[in-house]
Amino acid sequence: MLAPTPSTVAAPPFEPVAYLVDGARRLGSRARDAVAYPRVRLDPVLGGAIASAYMTAPSRDEGAFAAYAAFCAQTVRQYHFLVGRVEFGGLGVAVRIVDDDPYPDAEAMVEEVRRRRLRVFASAATGNPHPYLSDGENDMFRAVHDAFGHAASGRGFDPHGEEAAWLKHSAMYSPLARRALTTEVRGQTCAQLFHYGGGRFPEQKAVLLSRRFSDPRSVRVDGDVG
Repeated sequence: MLAPTPSTVAAPPFEPVAYLVDGARRLGSRARDAVAYPRVRLDPVLGGAIASAYMTAPSRDEGAFAAYAAFCAQTVRQYHFLVGRVEFGGLGVAVRIVDDDPYPDAEAMVEEVRRRRLRVFASAATGNPHPYLSDGENDMFRAVHDAFGHAASGRGFDPHGEEAAWLKHSAMYSPLARRALTTEVRGQTCAQLFHYGGGRFPEQKAVLLSRRFSDPRSVRVDGDVG
């Protein structure tokens, strides 16, 4: 039985971190107009369908490995740009991998990111290993997603914020890599919310969901016409 649909009340947006917005552009982001991100909402019908697809998928599928290889390579590039020294063209963010969840909310995370510091909850400490990514690669992804997904979109960790962060971050990936990103963000978020009622985090998987779930046009933006 699916959990109740997400609240229609989204957490308030915050001012996106300017140097990350600029950094995403420098890496060739194809993001839509920033004014859309505060109005992104997770559609419960779509979310339920994504959750069902994720939960019924196998733990790994070799047909997904090409997408995951592209996703991994592009994530590593983003990470090195994030932590690279400013004088050499990087963003100069000091990332630390820690053994406990470092932030009570997105606001605390963003406050540190504005000072070019970011802590990331270690993948190795979760007891939920990824079937394709190494712990180090997964930690890199957590860092760049917090930075370029959440902090650069001005949206937090609530379900609607995760949807906005997926939309923002997906513009930094190729169409092939975006399919793996969709499993990692949309798939896991929706499974946690609609299958486990917001409690338990789902098993990590290396699979590809339906192509329609990777289409940025599927995102609901309040106030859109049509």
